[in-house]
Amino acid sequence: MDVYEAVESRRAVRGFTDRPVPEETLRRVLSAAAQAPSGSNLQPWRSYLLTGAPLAELKKRTGERLAAGDPWDEPEYEQYPATLKTPYRERRAAFGEQRYGSLGIPREDVEARQRAASANWDCFGAPAALFCYLDRDLCRPQWSDAGMYLQTIMLLLRAEGLHSCPQMAWAKFHETVSEILLPPKELLLFCGLSIGFEDTAADTYRTPRAPLDQTVTFVDA
Repeated sequence: MDVYEAVESRRAVRGFTDRPVPEETLRRVLSAAAQAPSGSNLQPWRSYLLTGAPLAELKKRTGERLAAGDPWDEPEYEQYPATLKTPYRERRAAFGEQRYGSLGIPREDVEARQRAASANWDCFGAPAALFCYLDRDLCRPQWSDAGMYLQTIMLLLRAEGLHSCPQMAWAKFHETVSEILLPPKELLLFCGLSIGFEDTAADTYRTPRAPLDQTVTFVDA
């Protein structure tokens, strides 16, 4: 698979089979992803890879919290501005309509939307999940570095015939994740990344992207 094919075929998959992902494959991907760029080579990411019983326990605990109606954990960072301006507000709204519309869930069915969203904390059935942490003392450029690292991982997973789903949703249960991973106090959970083989019988909707002229300006002589 060439790079263009990996980029074009990568998407946030929200349905995985329970087929195990070989550890040697994950090690190969994560070793190669270490080549991702970072300012002054800080390599600010700290990742934890969960499979097997530890991941099952995490899913169990978050499932119990959801069933009990527990509130989300106190946020440690803002995922979006309090007020989104154009065109971001419209893109976010369109995503919600397209995402839930593909599942046949109408806008007014809040309960069904919540059930669909809760699949995040089961990793959409994936048998492996990566949790990416950052040092609390680092700055915005280092968060950007982490994004490049995660994108590198996702493209390498495609080269291995695997799919993934990046999930800031896990930050809403960062305390439960910490109970399993026991990270140092100075680390902050940025996101999770579900990893596995796609269940092609599940939701296969792909969110469209904005036209090139809305996001890129070519400047020539």
